[in-house]
Amino acid sequence: MINKVLHDFGIDANTAEVNPLQQGLINNTWKIDCGTNSFIIQKINNQIFKNPEDIADNIVAIAKYLAIHHPEYLFVTPIASQSGKHLIQYTTNEYYRAFPFVKNSHAKSVLTNPNQAYEAAKQFGRFTMLLNQFDAASLKKTIPQFHNLSLRYQQFNEALANGNKERIAEANDTIEALKNLSNITTVYNDIITNPNFKVRVTHHDTKISNVLFDDADKGICVIDLDTTMPGYFISDVGDMMRTYLCAVSEEETDFSKIEIRVDYYQALVQGYMEEMKTILTNDEKEHIFYAGTFMIYMQALRFLTDYLNDDVYYGAKYPKHNLNRAIYQLTLLQALLSKKEILQNIN
Repeated sequence: MINKVLHDFGIDANTAEVNPLQQGLINNTWKIDCGTNSFIIQKINNQIFKNPEDIADNIVAIAKYLAIHHPEYLFVTPIASQSGKHLIQYTTNEYYRAFPFVKNSHAKSVLTNPNQAYEAAKQFGRFTMLLNQFDAASLKKTIPQFHNLSLRYQQFNEALANGNKERIAEANDTIEALKNLSNITTVYNDIITNPNFKVRVTHHDTKISNVLFDDADKGICVIDLDTTMPGYFISDVGDMMRTYLCAVSEEETDFSKIEIRVDYYQALVQGYMEEMKTILTNDEKEHIFYAGTFMIYMQALRFLTDYLNDDVYYGAKYPKHNLNRAIYQLTLLQALLSKKEILQNIN
């Protein structure tokens, strides 16, 4: 199949060196080397993205806007096939696309110093800032309700009513702790009705691997725009806080190792605000710290909800996997809240 895909995107399969990349968790990805030119081929996971054409439409629309209004910005524009399509469907479950490979670039799987957090946050901030005049509402929602905290809290309550009774009893302490933090959902409900919170072009998946760096560890651009949709800035800032602030993996089960790295917090806020400070409203600026609590709380709810529903969404590698994931997020949230007085004054 891959040779057929290469041909359809105008790449000579006879001279191509095909190497699978393992970094992504959702889509299948290959790097294609053809002499001095390199490309990225991806197979879209349409179990997660129900309408892959929406992703292609969003990326092409953003690419066209940036090419006109900000031609100096490096945007990894998808390659059109020989028939002029940016996404090719072969069978019901097979969608492929191609991108140029950005030379002298690399992605990271983990952060090793605060400057990397700064550079990444700056790139995500720049992306949203450059699209400030773009009509965010025109983008299609590739994962509807993705960061709708009200919905996630509702699903949590439904799991408490209808889920596995043994698991509910076992997770009682975690359940009660999350219920006691439900004010985070109340604040979210206030935000989505507040006109001073702008619906913006939001990446929604700001983990470190979605930024390209050069050899000097400077950020180049953001990648993996599959979840780019209309949204609120708290999604991007919150996801960075959730994934950048702790040194240990989210799969860690020794919860005593979970700590907030204040210097990483300061670096990511500085990087993001250098790009976004002129367009964020005062109400938005006052909720920078909240962004972290919002995202971590939502992820804790999602993991625990799945555990109570017998692991039907995330799956599990061992019996208490999603319970441990939820406890990790809860512990991270509690660590963040314990430093609120220090962190909320950083901007």
